Amino acid sequence: MFSTWRTTFLAMAVAALTTACASGPDYHAPVLPETAAGPFVSKAAQTDTAASLPTDWWKLYDDPTLDGLVQEAFSANTNLRVALANLDRARAIYKEARGGLFPSTNVSGGAGYGRDQTTWTGTGQAPTQWSYSGGLDVSYELDLFGRVRRDIEAARDDTDAVAAAYDAARVVVVAETTRTYVDACTYGESIDVARSSIELARRSLDLISSQEHAGSASHLDVERASVTLAQAEAALPPLQGQRDATLFELAALMGRTPSQVPESARACTKAPEIAGVLPVGDGTALLRRRPDVRQAERQLAADTARIGVAVADLYPRVSLGASGNYLRNDYLKGNRTLSFSFGPLISWTFPNTMVARSRIAQAKAQNAASLASFDGTVLNALKESEQSLSAYSAALQQRDALIEARNRAENAFRLADQRYRAGSISYLDVIVAQNSLIDTKSQVAAADQRVGSTRVSVFKALGGGWEQASKQ
Repeated sequence: MFSTWRTTFLAMAVAALTTACASGPDYHAPVLPETAAGPFVSKAAQTDTAASLPTDWWKLYDDPTLDGLVQEAFSANTNLRVALANLDRARAIYKEARGGLFPSTNVSGGAGYGRDQTTWTGTGQAPTQWSYSGGLDVSYELDLFGRVRRDIEAARDDTDAVAAAYDAARVVVVAETTRTYVDACTYGESIDVARSSIELARRSLDLISSQEHAGSASHLDVERASVTLAQAEAALPPLQGQRDATLFELAALMGRTPSQVPESARACTKAPEIAGVLPVGDGTALLRRRPDVRQAERQLAADTARIGVAVADLYPRVSLGASGNYLRNDYLKGNRTLSFSFGPLISWTFPNTMVARSRIAQAKAQNAASLASFDGTVLNALKESEQSLSAYSAALQQRDALIEARNRAENAFRLADQRYRAGSISYLDVIVAQNSLIDTKSQVAAADQRVGSTRVSVFKALGGGWEQASKQ
């Protein structure tokens, strides 16, 4: 009997030492669609597909104020603090999983004072005495079927996925900080345009009012000029409200309260521009750069490893152990004063196969879901990039057309004003030309905001910014 157990134990120990495989499937990275590689479909103007996106793309604006805002957001943004805490937790879980490679120990000790009838050899009541005891238990799981190794593999891949999520959060922070700053500057510029329109309308009203007093203009013309002035004044408060909201958003991104809006951003009235074209690269570089794609891939790897953990539960768990105990009794003399024991321990834990197979089915279903999620993430990354490039190109074309319309409106108003003063047209024609000029100026300012926002959307969709942040 003893020989049989010894043979079984030796065979299992040799298997544990020599096996190089683990339960469940080995992970292989999914294949990307062939059409995902190569240049983007959208041929956006003012972009360069041959140049790669720089890691610090916001420095293309060449704006020291923006550089400072981005760096502060990296260090103080609350969403980044949450993501970093999640990463620290994932790393701690990984260290816990690695602990399965090492034996576990249990040490106990104690002292007591009283009567111990079990060690009393005389008659009557046993005398009071001190007794001391101690114990040591050591156990180690033989990872015969790779359960521990797959568990460590899953924890490592989970950590990589959380790290990618942290990088994705940094992409969002740098993009939204840049966007809100550019928007705040653009709204400041729009406010200046609105004020100039108010001043233009006020001068026209003053002119026509003086002409009414002189008898050369009607009260109807004065009322029309007053309507134009009121409309110009009505456009100003919404712009001021939008600018304040944007500045408050910027403060929140930087971990500040609304009362701590950066003065440098509040003072900006001219949005920064990028000199030259936007370096956007191609689809291959995009998928390699985007953290959400990496996160989905690492999550797929972790779920693949968890299939191995579930498969390993079909087989017995075998643990080796050793224990030692110490006992001392003050009453006993001679060799009976100290006693101890030491011996090996082998234990088997046999699984409930119905439960184990159910968990395998769950793990496989989760793996299939993760694969579908990865495919969806790849498609979404490509979709967002193409959409942002297309929207940027459309915004540029719209702005160019509106700038042309504004220039024409300026010429038309100048000519109308000259002809009115010469008496060849009515003041209604001047009002129409003036309203057209005010409208086109507002539209150009709004187009500038759309161009700035869609430009940042391109950078965000390309997934840049986290590399530079990781060096901080």
